[in-house]
Amino acid sequence: MIQAPFSYRSIPPRAGVGLKPEHYGAILATEPDIGWFEIHAENYMGAGGPPHRYLTAIRERYPLSLHGVGLSIGAAKPLDKDHLARLEALDDRYQPGLFSEHLAWSSHDSVFLSDLLPVPYDEETLSRVADHIDEVQEAVGRRMLLENPSTYVAFERSTMSEIDFLAEVVRRTGCGLLLDVNNIHVSATNQHYDPVAYLDAFPVGHVGEIHLAGYAPEMDDNGDPLLIDAHDRPVDPAVLRLYERAIALSGALPTLVEWDNDVPDWTTLHAEAGRVEAVLARARRREEAPLAAAV
Repeated sequence: MIQAPFSYRSIPPRAGVGLKPEHYGAILATEPDIGWFEIHAENYMGAGGPPHRYLTAIRERYPLSLHGVGLSIGAAKPLDKDHLARLEALDDRYQPGLFSEHLAWSSHDSVFLSDLLPVPYDEETLSRVADHIDEVQEAVGRRMLLENPSTYVAFERSTMSEIDFLAEVVRRTGCGLLLDVNNIHVSATNQHYDPVAYLDAFPVGHVGEIHLAGYAPEMDDNGDPLLIDAHDRPVDPAVLRLYERAIALSGALPTLVEWDNDVPDWTTLHAEAGRVEAVLARARRREEAPLAAAV
């Protein structure tokens, strides 16, 4: 278990966005008022070139979060040592305030898949995921946040709930959690459970970051709603309402707007972050009011 101290507050409790190459120029030219940026680690694992030149310039101006999508934490195979070494080097280079990964698998044997696939919630998977997280945290030398997944079906072999699984991973490894509110809404709709009850039971005391995104509404073969975690549009009002409940439970936390497909222009993305910033500002005022009254 990782023992080094770590503060989630190294990134301010403000809205951030994913850093996209399409926006490098606008960000550096205008230096917009935004809380922070998040990068996908795998996009910056080369040794140099324009991506690192731009990222270095942006890192000098803004806090940074590092989000991995390729470690395949849940895979029934050892972690890729070369990938882990590149991740460690990237973390050392940019010293991000937060570091996170998905509770998912995306590789099998030598094949790497483009999807983040769910895992069954049983003791075998729990032991494997905990071992992998221990290995990652020891290699990188910091606490990792583990993200709850978006799911479309449940495994018959699961012997525990998702929340119990996540809580036990935290207990065994000392990792933190990344709460993806859009994933809760997507999974609850697809699997017919109450997203509010799920959120109310979530171990929010271990959450260091929150994700929001847009989903694509479709229908399954039975004509029931099927939501796809598409990251290609604004955050849905239902997800924003669930988010307000989340930060009422957890307090204001760094919150990312994910928009990874059909990426809009910078003005549109910045405005979307502004919607979330308004919610966070209200939460911060509520937190500060008792302190002001006590003075």
